[in-house]
Amino acid sequence: MQATARLSEYQDWITITFLLCFGLLVLARVAFPQRFEEFISLLNSGKFIAFKGKENKAFHGFNIILFSVQAIAVSLFIFLGYRYFFETDLHSIVLFIRILTGYTCLILLKAGVEKIIGNIFDIDDRIDYYIFQKLSYRNFISIFLLFACLFLVYSMEVTGLSLRIIALAAILANAFSMFIIYRRNQSALSVNWFYFILYICALEIAPYIILYKLITI
Repeated sequence: MQATARLSEYQDWITITFLLCFGLLVLARVAFPQRFEEFISLLNSGKFIAFKGKENKAFHGFNIILFSVQAIAVSLFIFLGYRYFFETDLHSIVLFIRILTGYTCLILLKAGVEKIIGNIFDIDDRIDYYIFQKLSYRNFISIFLLFACLFLVYSMEVTGLSLRIIALAAILANAFSMFIIYRRNQSALSVNWFYFILYICALEIAPYIILYKLITI
């Protein structure tokens, strides 16, 4: 079987993007060694959520670094999917920056609205803990998504099937993490189930539909 070179117009800047992500992971490991060790054991231990969540520091420096990795990894995957399914006249890096900006603004806006809601109803501690849990699980999932993008760019051929499988796996992982979070806070949610349903529709589903519409249109 003859080897085929995998050349693409966006591999130069995309390589720098991967190096930036790995650099951020190294920075998180060096600057916060204990947090990093507890974070990478998130799948088989709830120590990170249980102990670090009590600090109510959703926007701790460690979380901000990993959120940067999350934003880049998710935006990169969306970029690869968009380039495969849609035609565009935009330059590759311009398209990626637009997706990255849109995703980052969406997540920060959601967190801001959640903080405002917590302040209005005087549940700041619960909201901070909730944001911390969501951010931690999604940061963890985004690391796997980053490696999936690495394989898509340098090892595998980008196909509709591979994109759908990775997207489905990420969605299921996120849904499972949300199930864990809601189960952990079941006592509080059962009392306010009506407001919980409104929250899910308004802040957990609608924003991503809006982001999808903005990207595809």
